Amino acid sequence: MLPTPRHLLAVTCLAAVAAACTPPSAERTQPAPGGGWVMQASGITASLRGVSAVDERVAWVAGSGGTYLRTVDGGATWRVDSVPGMRGVEFRDVHAVSADRAVLMTAGQPARLYRTEDGGRQWTVAYQAADTAAFFDGIAFWNASDGIAFSDPVQGRFLIVVTRDGGRTWTRVPPERAPQPLTGEAAFAASGAAVAAQGEGRAWIVTGGAPVSRVLRTADYGRTWSVDTLPIPAGNASSGAFGVAFRDASHGVVVGGDYRQEHAGGAAARSADGGRSWAPGGAFVPAGVREGAAYVPGTGTLVVVGPAGTLWSHDDGASWTAADTVGFHAVSFAGPRAGWAVGAGGRVARWTGAIPGGR
Repeated sequence: MLPTPRHLLAVTCLAAVAAACTPPSAERTQPAPGGGWVMQASGITASLRGVSAVDERVAWVAGSGGTYLRTVDGGATWRVDSVPGMRGVEFRDVHAVSADRAVLMTAGQPARLYRTEDGGRQWTVAYQAADTAAFFDGIAFWNASDGIAFSDPVQGRFLIVVTRDGGRTWTRVPPERAPQPLTGEAAFAASGAAVAAQGEGRAWIVTGGAPVSRVLRTADYGRTWSVDTLPIPAGNASSGAFGVAFRDASHGVVVGGDYRQEHAGGAAARSADGGRSWAPGGAFVPAGVREGAAYVPGTGTLVVVGPAGTLWSHDDGASWTAADTVGFHAVSFAGPRAGWAVGAGGRVARWTGAIPGGR
C-alpha cells in the first residue's frame, strides 16, 4: 500500500547521481546527551523508506526515483546511484549482508526484487511478480540464505515469496497456503518494517486498511500461516499496523497509527508468546504514527521512528521515552554503534553515543 509522500526538511548538497557527496559545510545536528541521531549529507531529496545496517561502516538505503544509497565508511560519504532503467520506480526496502551483496525491492509497476553481488555495479532481476496488481511491502531475512518478501493481496491472497539461496532466486508460497485478506486489507510500504523474521523460521507480517489490524505469522519459513487480531486501531485505508520487530522467539512489538494524521494518535501492541496474543503497549509521547521499528542487537532496546520523532523502549513497548522529534520513516541497527534512520527529503542519520535502557 502506497502512503502519501511526506515533505520534511532535508540536509542536501549538489551531487550527481552515482557520485559520493559530503560537503564541508553540511549541517549536522549534535547528539543528545548520552546518544542520539547525527544527520548525514545524503546529497539527494528523494523519499527514503528502506535502510539496512550491515555493521559500523556499511549501510544501504532504498529511495524513490529508482535511487539507492550506500556508505562503506560509516556515513562519512554516501554513494547515490540507480538501477539502470529504473529511475521512475519506488525502491521501498533493502536488505544487505555486506558492502557487495544486497537485495532491493521495488513496490509496484513493476513489483520486483533486484540483487547485486558487486556493490551495485551490476543488478539482476531475482523475482518479478506476474500480476501487475502486485505491490511489495517489505523484505526480511532469517540468515544469509533464507529470506521472505511479501506483497499486498493479489487475486484474493497475500503474495508471499521466499528464498533459500540468499536472494538469487525466489519462490512463491502456494496461494492456497497464504492468508486470505479481509476487505480492504493490505500492508504499508512505509518503512520496510511490515515484516520481521527471527530465529528458526519464524516471521510476522502486519497489516491495516481493514476494519481491524492483523498479524500473519509463520513458524516454518512461510510454509504455513496463522492469523491474529492486533489492538492497533484501523478502520480506513490509511490506518493500521505499520511496523513489527521481535527480539526473540517470544517478545515482539507492533507499531502503527494513521498516516493521514502523522502527529496525532499512534499505537503500539506487545506480545510475550510469539505473536499468538497481543496487549496494548504504552502511549506514544509525542503522539503520532510510528512506521519503523528495530531492536538494537545485544541490548534489548527497541527503537521506533515516524514523522513525529524517535522513541525507545527497554521493556518491549510497555513504556516509551522520546529521543527527539525529527521525523524518519525507517530504522535499522546492526549493533549498538551501527544504527541508521532515513526519511523524507533525503534525510539520513546515524545514531551516535550510548544506547539508552539496554538490558
